Amino acid sequence: MASAAEQMAANLSWGAFSKATELRQRIWFTIGLLIIYRLGTYIPVPGIDGAALRNFMDQASAGIGGILSMFTGGALGRMGVFALGIMPYISASIIVQLLASMVPALEQLKKEGEQGRKKINQYTRYGTVALALFQAYGLARSLEAGGLAHTPGVFFQASVVITLVGGTMFLMWLGEQITARGIGNGISLIIFVGIVAEIPGEIATFLAGGRATNSTPVILGVIAMVVVVIGFVVFMERALRKIRIQYPRRQVGMKVYDGQSSHLPIKVNPAGVIPAIFASSLLLLPITISTFSGNESGPIMSTLLAYFGPGQPLYLLFFAAMIIFFAYFYTQNVSFKTDDVSENLKNQGGFIPGIRPGKKTEEYLDYVVNRVLVIGSGYLAAVCLLPEILRSQWSVPFYFGGTSVLIVVSVTMDTINQVQSHLLAHQYEGLIEKSQLRGKRKTGTKTRKAPSRR
Repeated sequence: MASAAEQMAANLSWGAFSKATELRQRIWFTIGLLIIYRLGTYIPVPGIDGAALRNFMDQASAGIGGILSMFTGGALGRMGVFALGIMPYISASIIVQLLASMVPALEQLKKEGEQGRKKINQYTRYGTVALALFQAYGLARSLEAGGLAHTPGVFFQASVVITLVGGTMFLMWLGEQITARGIGNGISLIIFVGIVAEIPGEIATFLAGGRATNSTPVILGVIAMVVVVIGFVVFMERALRKIRIQYPRRQVGMKVYDGQSSHLPIKVNPAGVIPAIFASSLLLLPITISTFSGNESGPIMSTLLAYFGPGQPLYLLFFAAMIIFFAYFYTQNVSFKTDDVSENLKNQGGFIPGIRPGKKTEEYLDYVVNRVLVIGSGYLAAVCLLPEILRSQWSVPFYFGGTSVLIVVSVTMDTINQVQSHLLAHQYEGLIEKSQLRGKRKTGTKTRKAPSRR
């Protein structure tokens, strides 16, 4: 039997899309803000030596610089006003969510509903400003140390810090506006657009390198790997573990309604693309400063770059550990909170056959989710690490890696699901309006034909 989503997709048409005025407005609003973001990546930070920056990025593009440039949509390579990207906001979200699970006051805020959520978002914005200030100042000093500034000094540092922090806060505002008034998750879409914008250039570089080394089998192998990984990601993102839920018989007035049964779907990867983004942001934070420091980097940064560089064993181990940790952490604290699910089932009268409502249901859900996450977190780690291993072992100059594939596929699927949800809501509204009009017409007709009585 086809699922509700498949039936809905089969009934959708361009005619239904053309009638959904609100959906079209949301899509155009989202596209407009994303265009503004792309234009901002080409506006340079004042005081940068463009020629020296291009030479430096040409050398750094063979290493971590290529990955950083892709995650910032090329803004870092051009040193645009959005050079920091949205990563400070993501890092601040990680810190606030970690604190919310350890600090009782913040944990209480999470239980206060909308007001508590607004307060936590406010703390996240404050953390974003603090992290952006730190990263922007470190980047300004690194630009001076690398000889990329026209006139080094306090004025240059202040202009770089103000510009980059302002760009990050503007990106955060754009993401919130897209989420509230557009289609999809704004933060994820900003990262998605930045990655997609860099794909053509990376493909051209990859093919040019393949022609130079006459490695046609490697090119074909990488293309096949990308296709297989995309298909694997789509399959795993749609995979579900269904738990049967039974509702008891109930009596309404003189009528007795039989008990109903349904399913509680648990995704194999409930956290989505968030663990990969969180892990990447933590890994890129220290390496960003190391890359731009050049020969002036201290012993600590040199050690980090030597042991935690892309392809190094410690880098791969730490990357996998962070992905697995955030997969469990984000699922248990944000995307699928078993205590809330069990409480909602208890309030609605539902129960899992053979499991007592309340604490026993919560323990059973914890057991199931933890077992499912073994597969989900392992799948995330494998998808993200496979291209890293191939690139470090075979020196393949292609940075559209597992994290990028995961982000692009997941964000695309999530956005398409939201578009389908809006179309379905529009169809329901149309059906309700038609039924109301028919009801009014029939009522009016009966009133006119009814004989008058005294």
